[in-house]
Amino acid sequence: MAEATRKGRGRAAEDALFDRELDHLPPEARWHEWMHRVEATIFAASEPVGRETLARIVGKNCSVDLLIDDIREELRGRPYDLVAVAGGWKHLTRPAYADAIREAVGGGEKTAELTQSEVLVLMCIAYFQPIIRGEPSSFFGKEISRDLIGHLRGAKLIASGPRSPTPGAPYTYVTTKEFLLEFGLDTLRELPDFAALEEAGLLSKEKLLAGDIVPELSSNHRTADFEIED
Repeated sequence: MAEATRKGRGRAAEDALFDRELDHLPPEARWHEWMHRVEATIFAASEPVGRETLARIVGKNCSVDLLIDDIREELRGRPYDLVAVAGGWKHLTRPAYADAIREAVGGGEKTAELTQSEVLVLMCIAYFQPIIRGEPSSFFGKEISRDLIGHLRGAKLIASGPRSPTPGAPYTYVTTKEFLLEFGLDTLRELPDFAALEEAGLLSKEKLLAGDIVPELSSNHRTADFEIED
């Protein structure tokens, strides 16, 4: 209890030293200073920065979303942007400059190289999570190997989720923050056709297991199509 009290006092002292409100500045200068704080924080971070983190460096009544909008407006025409991804914001170069960056400095961080089968299983986990290994096997009519799951785990695209209520209580699999980053998604609801599938009641493991929805591999290595049987 004493330790928690000391930490609380320490944080309060830090807050007192850090001027969030900037009341001494005129409104326009105050807004631009908040914009600079937000942009600098995101630029310095190696991971996406969330709204709660950014709210600690601006006025209590300041809208982080409006600040982001104004920063992005200032970045129009620049080769990089602030992008909402994995529950936060991150500086990312624009796709148009990918070839130039690769030519100049190489590929940078290596992205996960997946086979068509791995992409299909990954998309199945993404849409129907939490899911146990036996369920994709039932969907596709063939055993999903431990090596395939191991590769997806090794790429940090999936992780263990809560235990299933089925006999034996096996662990389920869920996608990760790295999955969102890899595919440029802010949330899982940005998956292709997620809202339409959800509205149609097709994001149902029960329907897949019953054979009402038949997943088929797309010719595109990075996507999967779902066909509905009559």
